[in-house]
Amino acid sequence: METAQLTGTRPAEVVRTQGLHRLLVAAIVALLFAGGGFLLHSEAQGEVIALLAAFVAIFVFAERLSAGRRAIALCRAHPGTVNLAAAVSVLAIAAVLREEHYTLLMMATVALFATAAAGLTLQMAFAGVPNFAGAGFFAIGAYVPAVLGGTGIPHLVVLLIAGCAAALLGLAILLPVLRTRGHYAALVTIAFGLLLRSFLEVNDVLGGPQGMKVPAFSLFGLSFARITEIGPYDVSFYLPYALAGCALFALAFFVVRRLETSFVGLAFDAVRSDEVAASVFGLSIARWKATAFLIGNAMIGVAGALYGMMNGFVNPNSANFGDSLIMLSILVLGGFGNLWGAVVASVVILVIPEKLQAIQEYRLVIFALLVIAILRFRPSGLMPRATRDLSALAMGGQR
Repeated sequence: METAQLTGTRPAEVVRTQGLHRLLVAAIVALLFAGGGFLLHSEAQGEVIALLAAFVAIFVFAERLSAGRRAIALCRAHPGTVNLAAAVSVLAIAAVLREEHYTLLMMATVALFATAAAGLTLQMAFAGVPNFAGAGFFAIGAYVPAVLGGTGIPHLVVLLIAGCAAALLGLAILLPVLRTRGHYAALVTIAFGLLLRSFLEVNDVLGGPQGMKVPAFSLFGLSFARITEIGPYDVSFYLPYALAGCALFALAFFVVRRLETSFVGLAFDAVRSDEVAASVFGLSIARWKATAFLIGNAMIGVAGALYGMMNGFVNPNSANFGDSLIMLSILVLGGFGNLWGAVVASVVILVIPEKLQAIQEYRLVIFALLVIAILRFRPSGLMPRATRDLSALAMGGQR
């Protein structure tokens, strides 16, 4: 009888322990997002520096101490709890900061650049296809709603068209990218970005160097630019853009994660790791690289379209090489293959220079030094991608 009682209590203890672990993970995520929200809200440079010091201390604590490593392991063991807690935290931050124009603008910008980084992650981190023209595809997406603004096409459809346009224009460099390797392929994408900017500057149909006006995003006839209150609460017109940007990142996160954990992700990893071995096992190198390149560019184009609608304007400077380097810096700093790392890196690279105006004019120099330091001392980035474990598949189970 005692054995039966013990057997009955063990599942209850396991459930209780799992519940406590999930609560702990949710608390950790909520605390980190609360710090990020306070960083977005803070205007005093002393507070910003103090927050940065606190985040650095937390990072060192998590890396060096056993308690920190256990917390990281718990978060990796409960990804669903992490994602749910992150979504709730974002909604809470948006609700608290609902009237702050600039803060919500930065929040939307971080979300959209993280979405673009998700596309680059699919290309560079998973399939090993270099793309140094991320800003070019971002600008292509922004030009699509500018061109289609007066056609009456629903803006949700315009976003899809923007993604398709970026993917299709990517076909222009797909063949030379597939026929070259390493830094030669990177040079092809750099040349495409420079040519695209020159084309936009001399094309009067697309506004030339002055650019074009982009209409505000409209959902089911409701223009985001006209939203100034929700019920009894006054809100910033950037609030719907911040929520839409976060929703777009959530969608990109879901798509990339599903691809990563499917046979598609396995094919991408095989192609990136060893093309010869992958081809021996029957994988088409060109097909899988083309798939990653087109899907990634489509994600970047959709993010660029919403970004252009939020800003209300687009010009050839949107396709400059400096912005492409910013996107690559986000990818390298956050960690190749880790989408949450892209969010952290987006905050560091986009928000910190805006908060610390003293370093604003030296931003690109600081980015370059930061990337060099990361590549030298932590080449896997701040939040490296977890190693894929195929032992369950080898034993006939599931990943």
